[in-house]
Amino acid sequence: MVAAAARNTRVTLSARQLNRATLDRQLLLRREPLNVAGAVRRIVALQAQEPASPYLALWARIADFDPADLAAALTDQTLVKATLMRLTLHIVAAVDYPIFHTAMLPNLRGPRLGDRRFTSSGLSIPDTDALLPHLAEFASRPRTSAEVEQLLTARLGQRTKGVWWALRTYAPLHHVPVGGPWSFGSPSTYIAAPATPGARNWSEDVQRLVLRYLEAFGPATMQDIAQFTIIKRSIVQNALTELGDTIQALTGPENATLFDVHEGRHPAEDTPAPPRLLPMWDSIMLAYADRSRIIPPQHRAAVLRRNGDVLPTLLVDGYVAGVWRPVAEGIEATAFRQLDDETWQGLESEAARLQSLLADRDPAVYRRYRHWWSKGLPSADVRLLAN
Repeated sequence: MVAAAARNTRVTLSARQLNRATLDRQLLLRREPLNVAGAVRRIVALQAQEPASPYLALWARIADFDPADLAAALTDQTLVKATLMRLTLHIVAAVDYPIFHTAMLPNLRGPRLGDRRFTSSGLSIPDTDALLPHLAEFASRPRTSAEVEQLLTARLGQRTKGVWWALRTYAPLHHVPVGGPWSFGSPSTYIAAPATPGARNWSEDVQRLVLRYLEAFGPATMQDIAQFTIIKRSIVQNALTELGDTIQALTGPENATLFDVHEGRHPAEDTPAPPRLLPMWDSIMLAYADRSRIIPPQHRAAVLRRNGDVLPTLLVDGYVAGVWRPVAEGIEATAFRQLDDETWQGLESEAARLQSLLADRDPAVYRRYRHWWSKGLPSADVRLLAN
């Protein structure tokens, strides 16, 4: 009876323990001695709509990170870049891609095939789906958007707007590196994802996606998982139910029900967290419905802009404490609150490392987002680092 009661007693975690769990699983308590493929497997997915961000995300997480290693892994397709969670480009391990794509497919198809930009084409959904085998065969080698448009025009007998716009989101396609400092540029080039043997089971792959999420971001609520994926909450809840004893339930702040893998670590809330400079759209900013795990509520609007931009941030003691940007003289850090001298020294060291990374690639990275600074940001202290 005592043993049974012990098994039924939920672990209770504080908000700060959840913060430390995220930092631990996202390789932000210390730079880990991992290769890029191993690191991406650990953290599950790197948001990659801005080509530089995956490089900067791994730089913040891996000891002795070499950008050439990420470029090589993308070139040999150990890692792949594709539209997945939240209908956004991500870099994931090639072995995870079929699972994630199958799980996300209804969400990738629905918003595109129901959009006026597609429906105005006059093409039916079955007719569009019938193009997929031809697209896969054509894209067995890298193809540009212009080349794919020519294929579709030839098969349909006319240029039909909106069809490629829909297909490039839900078809099983990877983005191909085209060179440049961050591997990807314009125009985008695509290649068909390798076919996987046998039929995939959508429900089972949703469960696998949920498990992978919990491994990298847990403990988390059902709402958090839905936020990360944009899969309907009812579907996420059903996946959690189907997973049964594969996962465990815990209690979080305000008695929230959390889910986690059994082997998930929960570091103590006083575990030290070093300062870090994180890229735009770092995944930890977007992985939770409750953003306060990483972003203090009073700073949320400054970091998560209304148009969807997520600014590059200063992480201090595990929480967002400001933003950064490159300027001609170095790295400019805008702190939203007063920071002590030791923290500034840590940020100075990080900025020097970052400036070294950017120097031979793109010293003015994120230049197109400078307008957010001109529009005003909350600031308790602005300092030029690594000048």
